[in-house]
This record gives sequence, C-alpha cells and structure tokens, in this order.
Amino acid sequence: MNGRRKRKSTLSNLLGYAILILISLCTLYPALWVVLSSLREGSSLYSPDLIPRASTLEHYRELFESRTLLFKRWYWNTVKISVISMVLGTLLTTLVAYAFSRFRFYGRRTSMSILLSLSMFPGFMSMIAIYVLLLQMKLLDTHIAVILVYAAGAPVFGAFVSKGILDTIPRSIDESARMDGASHLRVFVSIILPLARPMLTYLALTNFVGAWVDFIFARLILRSKEQWTVAVGLWDMVSSYQNSNFTMFSAGAVLVAIPITVLFMYLQRYLVGGLTSGASKG
Repeated sequence: MNGRRKRKSTLSNLLGYAILILISLCTLYPALWVVLSSLREGSSLYSPDLIPRASTLEHYRELFESRTLLFKRWYWNTVKISVISMVLGTLLTTLVAYAFSRFRFYGRRTSMSILLSLSMFPGFMSMIAIYVLLLQMKLLDTHIAVILVYAAGAPVFGAFVSKGILDTIPRSIDESARMDGASHLRVFVSIILPLARPMLTYLALTNFVGAWVDFIFARLILRSKEQWTVAVGLWDMVSSYQNSNFTMFSAGAVLVAIPITVLFMYLQRYLVGGLTSGASKG
C-alpha cells in the first residue's frame, strides 16, 4: 500500500515538473527568439536557423545613429513619462488607500463600490471620452496629458490591494502616535509609509511598467513623431509593408525589455511581499 502511494506521488511530481518545464519553454522561447533576431544580419522576419550563423550589433548601433529614426528621443520620452507617472500614481493610490483604510466618512462604502466597479472595465472603453476631454483642454499631443491619465487611473486598479495591505498595520500604532501629538500627515509619512514599503514597491513597479509598455493610449494621444514613446515608435518601424525592418525592431524590443527585467529581478522579493500581504484583509 505504501509502495503504491509512493509511486503515485512520484508520478504526480514528474507530471508537475514536466508541465512546469513545458510552460517555461513556451515562455522563454519567444524572448530568446527576439534576442537572437536582434543579432541576425539583414532585416528579414523569418530565418530557418534559430541561432544566427553570423552575429552583428549593427541594428543596435543604427537605432541610435540613424537620422530617420528618433529612437533616443522616444526612449527619453518613455523614461520621463514612466517615472513621473510612477511617482504621481503611487502617491495618489497610497493616499486613497490610506483614506479608505483609516478614516470612516460619509460615502465611504459607496466610493469603494464605485472604485471597484470601475476597475472591472478595461481602460480603453473610456478612450474616446478622454480624447474629447483632452481635445477641449488643448492637451493633445503633450506628455502632460499622458501622465495625467496614467497617474489618475492608478488608484482605480491599485487602491484595493493597497487598502488590504494597510489594513494589516495595527491601528494601535496610529493611535499611540496621535496621543503623542503626531498629526495625520506625520503618522502617514513617518509610520505608515515605512511599514508599507512592500506595497510602495509593488505600486511603483506596476505603475512604471504600465506606462513603459503602453501603446494604445499613447498612440491615440501623441500625434507628432517627436512626442512618441518607444512602443509607438517601434510599431511605426514595422507598420509599413515597404519598410519593415524586423531585426531592428527586435533590437529595440530588447532595449525596452532590459529596464523592466532589471527592476523585476531586483525588486522581486518586495513585489511578492506586497502582493501576499494584501491578501489577508480586505
């Protein structure tokens, strides 16, 4: 009987490992294909060989030296938009979550219900309304418009997770600090934020990545080529059938992925901590 159970357990473990290996291969193959394509000579999308017979860094050099491309400008635009959106979005989300977690005010439950309902709808459903609003405000084709929308939309998708994390911090800490004369702002800055560091890391990372890789909204709002982000610029590189340089596109995709990969590897433990700590209370 024990031998049969051990065999079943061994088979289950082998099956689980096989599934994990298969999923890993399916996940890593596209990334590996893009990296190797960026080192391949020519501009063709398809090659019979996964590993290029002759490797070159010419596509990376051409991205930064070509006069027809504005890759350096696009990259700087993306960095600027992503960093500012990350700071503002993290601040707004934290303030909203702190208000929901620590204060009891009229309309609190209604506001939380509205926020939860809004998070169930995809963001692109409101793009036409936002486009018309920005047009009336004369903010089209500006980075300010993109930053405002990214930052204002961050609490919709991050406030509930953040509130769950703040709920795990004992309220007795707040009460002790206020008895000693600390204001709500002092409690928030000096006590809550240091204790909620995993939450801040999670919010900052998700807000940065969301702005970094977004294409649809940036393509709608940013009309001139000088204002584009990297995602829009790379799309333009391969959108024309007459001029589709897929190997250069792969090189640009690798350069886009490097900052995100480094951030995820460095902040992974804080990210996991921020996600799991918010699951204990709602």
